[in-house]
Amino acid sequence: MHNKEYRPTLAQLRTFVTVAENKHFGTAAAKLEISQPSLSQALVALEQGLGVQLIERSTRKVIVTSTGESLLSYAKATLEAADAFLSHAKGAHGTLTGPLTIGIIPTIAPYILPDLLNSINSAYPDLRPLFVEEQTKHLLSKLRDGHIDLAIIALPAEAAGLVEVPLYKEKFAVVTPWDNPLAGVEDLHLSQLKEFDLLLLDDGHCLRDQIVYLCRRAQLNPTETTNSVTRAASLTTIMQLVMGGLGTTLVPESAIATECRDNRLAIAHFAPDVTAEREVGMVYRASAARAEEFRQFSTLVTAAFEKALKRSRRVER
Repeated sequence: MHNKEYRPTLAQLRTFVTVAENKHFGTAAAKLEISQPSLSQALVALEQGLGVQLIERSTRKVIVTSTGESLLSYAKATLEAADAFLSHAKGAHGTLTGPLTIGIIPTIAPYILPDLLNSINSAYPDLRPLFVEEQTKHLLSKLRDGHIDLAIIALPAEAAGLVEVPLYKEKFAVVTPWDNPLAGVEDLHLSQLKEFDLLLLDDGHCLRDQIVYLCRRAQLNPTETTNSVTRAASLTTIMQLVMGGLGTTLVPESAIATECRDNRLAIAHFAPDVTAEREVGMVYRASAARAEEFRQFSTLVTAAFEKALKRSRRVER
């Protein structure tokens, strides 16, 4: 029976959310750094106080009940609001403090993180950033489940319940072996992609999808334009393949300083009137209570990108 005077504690709500996310009592207890009996007691107290069953227990698995599913988002929002309250209490309103878990895709992370970390340490010494590097689909899943606070990805995310904040647009450059006839060209058109045997990242990387999209815009068949057999999990590996004469590739311009220093590589650029770019943005849950802090953080991301871009342009000179 529901106790009208009952008010759940934050610890009880955190127990419910952690069990619901992990579907395992042992894992949840380890993450909360408490014993399993203590975890079970907190969950039982919550269910008895509310007068509803949130978690269905069995010997084989843990199931979130339909009532539990309907209440889960409210529990997460309450915890986020409490965390934001504590964060603001530590300093002036809007100041970035405390833990912040940031998801970031592999074709952005290596190129902006050095400057981003320096900016964080300088501007927000009380912020404790944690980074998770994964493909977009995995980051969006972690974001919806509350495992990360925000994600830096290529837009659009087109995911329900998430807010997208555009940060910057970034052009693509073509990387070729040094002796390619189009090496160093500054006025490429999309139709010239057919002259390259393009090397792509493996399935799941948004950069692969963006290059395939460019091919289709040029009315090219991606299977004819790209090397559909050779795949790689990182741009660093792709660069090795280009140096070995196995093909060419497209990279975001911020990656040039890191990935294209070898003199066996050359850069070609699209003509100014050609739109060959990606839009990078920040994504967070619509229910997040730290939206203003996230937007402050986004300015650091944009500034880090601009510094990476300047480094890349210096490399090309």
